[in-house]
Amino acid sequence: MSLLLNILWLLFGGIFVFLGYIAGGIALCMTIIGIPWGVQLFKLAIFSVFPFGQDTRMRDQQPMGGVINVVLNIIWLIFGGIWVVLNHLFWGLVLCITIIGIPFGVQHFKMVKLALWPFGRIIVDKRTLAPA
Repeated sequence: MSLLLNILWLLFGGIFVFLGYIAGGIALCMTIIGIPWGVQLFKLAIFSVFPFGQDTRMRDQQPMGGVINVVLNIIWLIFGGIWVVLNHLFWGLVLCITIIGIPFGVQHFKMVKLALWPFGRIIVDKRTLAPA
């Protein structure tokens, strides 16, 4: 079932979400200072290709890594991450207006978690809860 929903997701707009994240990741990686945020956009791109059957969770970390992730996430939110979050919230709400769009809206809401706090999160397979 996840495969069918992922194919429908890509056909009805998920491919544009993926391409947008790839383009943003490439643009950020062209600068030395933007590489960490570009890598997070690539993580969002991977998650946006096949969101059905996947989820995100916090990575088990050392205390110092957590502080660095918090600082990087705050910079992420200030310099554009908030717009990514608002975009997913908007499309999630719009898609949930119709019954057919609800599964796709829920996937946008799942992406909000990753878009809000990408540093320190990993993508996991829902069936095994193992990193994807």
